Amino acid sequence: MLAHSGFTRFLSARLATSVAVQMQTVAVGWQVYDITRDPLDLGLIGLSQFLPFVLLVLPAGHFADRHTRQKVLSACYATELLCALLLLAFSLAGLSVVWPVFAVMVIFGAARAFAMPTGQALLPNVVPPALFGRAVAVNSTTWQLSTIVGPAIGGIVYLAGAEVVYGTVSVLLALAVVLMFGVRAPRPEGGAGSVNFDSLLEGLRFVFRRKVILGAISLDLFAVLFGGATALLPAYASDILQVGPDGLGMLRAAPGVGAALVALWLAWRPLAERVGPAMLWGVAAFGVATVVFGVSENFLLSLGALAVLGAADMVSVYIRHMLVQLETPDAIRGRVSAVSAVFIGASNELGEFESGVTAAWWGLRPAVVVGGVASVAIAGLWARWFPQLRRMDRFPAPERR
Repeated sequence: MLAHSGFTRFLSARLATSVAVQMQTVAVGWQVYDITRDPLDLGLIGLSQFLPFVLLVLPAGHFADRHTRQKVLSACYATELLCALLLLAFSLAGLSVVWPVFAVMVIFGAARAFAMPTGQALLPNVVPPALFGRAVAVNSTTWQLSTIVGPAIGGIVYLAGAEVVYGTVSVLLALAVVLMFGVRAPRPEGGAGSVNFDSLLEGLRFVFRRKVILGAISLDLFAVLFGGATALLPAYASDILQVGPDGLGMLRAAPGVGAALVALWLAWRPLAERVGPAMLWGVAAFGVATVVFGVSENFLLSLGALAVLGAADMVSVYIRHMLVQLETPDAIRGRVSAVSAVFIGASNELGEFESGVTAAWWGLRPAVVVGGVASVAIAGLWARWFPQLRRMDRFPAPERR
């Protein structure tokens, strides 16, 4: 796979961007909580990204099906670079209120709305079909490695100041923009189609016709929506585990350690049997690990629980991504990826907001524990409501690319 230069550049740009975003996430969370000491503001960080994301992601998927995806993704990375530079400027000016950070996160959420479906749809265009399964695992491994390296570096560098983190993030994002200019990919087959409301919703109709895909992405949505413990990590690190930003970086990195180990295993031994039950059990394990983290007061136990949480989530992510891409024709891959991105974005950003609200209402521990129990319950309900997913043994054969 790495012999294909387009895939190598795409992967390198994704790694640089992902590390940068993870570093930025640590810095933004710690900086906002340090100013307000209110866990609700941690939820508002997620909400400020989610609102523009959910409004723009379906049109973004259509855009990705009509324009050269490499150029679209380059523009997204450039917009994220602008966000990092703005955060750098605010920090250098002595940030004392948090609304400017929320404003930048709105712009960042808009960039992610275009980047997520475009990046997902671009991956099958830069590797041969026979290598796609392993490419998914390698791509996921890259993301998970960034969730290990990025938070750890971000937490340590934050000791030198938020402005140092944002400066480093800016350099990495600039590198990603340069790398993406070297990627060559064909223009999507659907580029000549007309733009109308009916074509905009084609991805949504496709997902609802394929019950296995609908079950997989909705399972991810609700499990992570209620099990979003990672949104509360700055408060946990400061108030319960009593560690500094370096400890927060380790906590942020722990889910990535578990996920990266699973992703490496899947790159070597791609999942081939009982994929539906594996996804359901993965979500259940995610919920149990969330509960353990919620009740833990020991730093090492918390790290272990987060690692298991990440490993279980990786199983779900891998299966969902394989299903979406293997069953989708290239002409509508951007739009279908956009629908999947809506579910993913809702589970992440809206889940962060939900976690912040419930923590403000009930306290940190009850919010996390209840969320973990809900994730386990959702795995059981989806096994009953989506028998096609429960009985699915193998991935479908890939359709025409």
